[in-house]
Amino acid sequence: MQIVKTAIAAALATLAFSASAMTPIQDAELSTVSGQDGVSIAANLNIKIDSFVYTDTDALDANGMGGGSVSFNGIKVNGLIAANIDILSKNSFLAAAGAAGVTNPGTFYNPATGGDVVQIAIPQSVVADGHYLNVSVDAIKMGNSAASFGSVAMNQIDMRGTTVWIFAH
Repeated sequence: MQIVKTAIAAALATLAFSASAMTPIQDAELSTVSGQDGVSIAANLNIKIDSFVYTDTDALDANGMGGGSVSFNGIKVNGLIAANIDILSKNSFLAAAGAAGVTNPGTFYNPATGGDVVQIAIPQSVVADGHYLNVSVDAIKMGNSAASFGSVAMNQIDMRGTTVWIFAH
């Protein structure tokens, strides 16, 4: 009886594998496929950076001035962020840029020869409205000193409505 059960299980497994096998699709078939354009990305950020250090490498002058460093320690970024990613045609991009107040896109994009543009947009309305980004720095120190000038926090950073365009040139 055990042999029969094993044989049946093996046969069913073989059928399942053959039923789910991937098969190539030809270009003609692919051209009939349609879908929704764009991609949405959402993230709950929890970024921690031990320190950011700026060092002035100037040599000491006759008065002993020059050089030194300042460090920002215990940097944290947290909060929710969402973005939509779309591909815009040249005409759609120029219309979107104009609506955003760009009066002369020719300073960074060639309206005559420019191609498609990737648009990354943070929507006006997000799932968790009110949970914006927060950035904090636990301590600000000079050189190798253990003393801190204090801390810094930027709270409820609202990036809704922000749009970023990416294109080749």
